[in-house]
Amino acid sequence: MAKKTIPFSKDQLEEIINEFGTPFHIYVEQDIRENARKLKQAFSWAPKFKEHFAVKATPNPYIMKILKEEGFGADCSSLSELILAEKVGIRGEEIVLSSNNTPAEEFQKAIELGAIINLDDISHIEYLEKWAGFPDLISFRYNPGPLRGGGNNFIGEPEEAKYGLTREQIFRAFQIMKEKGAKRFGLHTMVISNELDPNYFIETANMMFDLVIDIYERLNIRIEYVNLGGGIGIPYYPEEKKVDLDYVGEGIRRSYEEKISARGLGPITIAMESGRMITGPYGYLVARVVHKKEIYKNYVGLDACMANLMRPGMYGAYHHITVAGKEDWPLDHVYDVTGSLCENNDKFAIDRALPQIDIGDIVVIHDTGAHGHAMGFNYNGKLRSAELLLKPDGRVEMIRRAETLEDYFATLDFSRL
Repeated sequence: MAKKTIPFSKDQLEEIINEFGTPFHIYVEQDIRENARKLKQAFSWAPKFKEHFAVKATPNPYIMKILKEEGFGADCSSLSELILAEKVGIRGEEIVLSSNNTPAEEFQKAIELGAIINLDDISHIEYLEKWAGFPDLISFRYNPGPLRGGGNNFIGEPEEAKYGLTREQIFRAFQIMKEKGAKRFGLHTMVISNELDPNYFIETANMMFDLVIDIYERLNIRIEYVNLGGGIGIPYYPEEKKVDLDYVGEGIRRSYEEKISARGLGPITIAMESGRMITGPYGYLVARVVHKKEIYKNYVGLDACMANLMRPGMYGAYHHITVAGKEDWPLDHVYDVTGSLCENNDKFAIDRALPQIDIGDIVVIHDTGAHGHAMGFNYNGKLRSAELLLKPDGRVEMIRRAETLEDYFATLDFSRL
């Protein structure tokens, strides 16, 4: 079985903990940069390629700045995310706002920033026009539903999702916008999450390029921007393999040449909105063991909880665990690894084979660089942890301080009690 390792020794972690305490999320800058470059290289053939980093995955301006330096834009879905993009100098069509039951103020901010707006429903055309006006480049999100006679091995069942327009609505929406004077058009889809089969992404590109052709033939509208969404998974389990980006890029290149270039419908900007794949494997949640409990099962209690990492409790998701300094010890004990919330699903692992764990041990939870800190919350009055960045020169920088009790109580006015 492949082995997951951590980029820190126990002594290094002790030094970091002495300065910042626990728990914390820590990201590895050099690994994030190298991964970003691999994605860009896989699509270097494209007339224009743009990765709009999914801000929701890791909404920290220091991470976003790193990715901006690597040529990435921002995929935003809220006012806060739009402002984060603005704060790090991402503007114009480097930003795409993917609409999802979107309020007027978010559309207005996107127009102010010159962003691409990606509408989620045909009814949003009238709403957008009334409250914000239209962007230079208008895009629509496509929900393919049950494709090709009962579905597609890679697509799954997007008809169960709340997102996007049906095929016929897509044609109606583009016709409406053409009649309203729009000149620049885009398409978007996002129909799966955390997928490890690389063929799925090639199939999605085939589907979207076919739709580009159909829109041109039916409406005489040229699509200049095709956003293939995100959804590239990461190998949470040690035995899983990461997606071969070069294979994906080459498969999409062949599809583009056969369907778009051969018909003279290019050049088209190929866009993606990966989040998890960009930062996920390069973040870690570090915590201390504060309690052990032996009843019907053996429990290890951390000073982190579900408020620091929601995915295991919410989805039953697997996150690998390393006990620092015990990497080579036998996995001869079985534990539930828990937090301190008053909820029984506050568990990072259930029946996990681990080395013998002692109070005071440092536990490192892998693959928390996306949808980790971002999904934090304050239930039970828990406070969200700090975020740290491991720099290429070995320095550790705090990029978000831990919340304090003062932060938690800041929205309350006790004087009126």
